Amino acid sequence: MKIKIVSIIAMLLASVLHAQTIDVCEDCPISKLNDAIKVAKSFDTIVVKKGTYKEHDILVDKPLTIIGENYPVIDGEMKGEIITIVSDSVTVDGLFIINVGTSYTEDYAAIRVKRSNDFVIKNLVLEKLFFGIYIEKGRNGKIFHNKIIGDAKEEYNSGNGIQLWYSKNVEIEHNFVERVRDGIYLEFSDDCIIKNNVSANNIRYGLHFMFSNDDIYQDNIFQNNGAGVAVMFSKKIKMYNNNFKENWGTASYGLLLKEINDAEIEGNTFTDNTIGINIEGSNRINYKNNNFISNGWAVKVRGACYTNHFISNNFLYNSFDISYNSNINDNIFNNNYWSNYTGYDLDKNGIGDIPYRPVKLFSYIVNRTPETIILLRSLFIDIIDFSEKVSPVFTPDNLLDNNPKMKKIEW
Repeated sequence: MKIKIVSIIAMLLASVLHAQTIDVCEDCPISKLNDAIKVAKSFDTIVVKKGTYKEHDILVDKPLTIIGENYPVIDGEMKGEIITIVSDSVTVDGLFIINVGTSYTEDYAAIRVKRSNDFVIKNLVLEKLFFGIYIEKGRNGKIFHNKIIGDAKEEYNSGNGIQLWYSKNVEIEHNFVERVRDGIYLEFSDDCIIKNNVSANNIRYGLHFMFSNDDIYQDNIFQNNGAGVAVMFSKKIKMYNNNFKENWGTASYGLLLKEINDAEIEGNTFTDNTIGINIEGSNRINYKNNNFISNGWAVKVRGACYTNHFISNNFLYNSFDISYNSNINDNIFNNNYWSNYTGYDLDKNGIGDIPYRPVKLFSYIVNRTPETIILLRSLFIDIIDFSEKVSPVFTPDNLLDNNPKMKKIEW
């Protein structure tokens, strides 16, 4: 076995040492990227010079490095998929890809990776696309420093910016995605890192993932999307230091959690969303050190949510801090700062001397009769909220923050 492994390594080294560079340009012996791929040997480098190349259905079926010089344009002329990678160890760097075909039966992409390992997709500009970067059963890849700009108008005739399907251990970092259906979409994709991306102005979601476990989402911005981020049927998710802002509309939210278990939501900021976090059927989640600022609802709990912990969060100037549709509570709220808290701190220890009840009766009423929102600032509402605070009937009597902070928490 050892001799066999050594032989394989020796063969790979020999291939790399004998790798050549092939130039593609209008006046070169090879003027098409597809032709260069056909004559190239494994581990060669193809340099595409500046210019416009009208090509589609480009198949990369061997380990290659494809580099664009001064962003050459690969124009698919709306005829279908443009680049498809079916080999391991492929790098595509520095191309400007436009005019992906649109189809209602095929998910045409600007660049697709299919059953491949150790791929790198970087420094691309993708415009006039259907799907942008589509990873299908890929592993151990990197997608970074790409700009994906669509012109989506409706969900039914648009695709996603970056899509992973049945993939594993993929890093998606420093990408900019806008005006597509979902900015980033994952399905059945585990152990991935999504970091430092901006996903904005998309038709449906900035980020959408389902049945994808053990993923990390960190330092991303999700802004002004149809809805910010939808997380469904996944477990052991970590979301750190993301910014969810201006996801505003009648059915919009910063973050939707549906059937999520054993997750960490920490250090995030939710600003100017209709709903900061919308939670349903999600359990054993730690919400810590998050900022909820000027949202309609900071947190809306729709039901079947148990053993969650809301610790050391800031709730600042939201119309409603917590909305609950049940009078049974199994979640813990502790050491949070609430801008609506009016208690006192006689012993000066920074903790309010009386507990804070974050669920208002009026939020319960609005859940059932949305039209009553027009009464939000009325004296009548202040009276019924006070009565519920004194003697809870419709809201959970044990849903309290027993140690509310007197000052905004700084980290």
